[in-house]
Amino acid sequence: MTEDKLVTCVWFDRGQAREAASFYASVFPDSHVGAAQNSPADNPSMAAGGELTVMFSVLGRPFLGLNGGPNFTPNEAVSFMVLTDDQEETDRYWNAVVGNGGVESDCGWCKDRWGFSWQITPRALMAALADPDPAAARRAMEAMMTMKKIDIAAIERARAGDSAGA
Repeated sequence: MTEDKLVTCVWFDRGQAREAASFYASVFPDSHVGAAQNSPADNPSMAAGGELTVMFSVLGRPFLGLNGGPNFTPNEAVSFMVLTDDQEETDRYWNAVVGNGGVESDCGWCKDRWGFSWQITPRALMAALADPDPAAARRAMEAMMTMKKIDIAAIERARAGDSAGA
């Protein structure tokens, strides 16, 4: 991994950073697990020599996974938003996150098994919500509010005003 000036540190419970990084790298393209750093001294989370951090990337973005212990847990204040190009890609990412110990939420949000929130967001949804026709954008938003995983065809039907298919 190149020397990036800004790397997001993601806090995991003891020993889970590598497991999560490996999972993310198996699901998302342009992702990999990089170098690890062992703890040079005992600390509240581990004894000296334990894996303290692991570098990884998701969709080309750098992260540092910190095996920090149970002191802090993820919440919805920070999430990973993955923009998708079609329903197949939306389904694949959603099913991978939810199907491996994750949990569905509303409006295209889900959590992975480590508690991190993901927004699996079709570009078609973003376009519908930004439609210059306020009524079309409202219909798309209202349709989205009824969904867990985003259904692009249903969003497009709502945007077009097809109430029979929405």
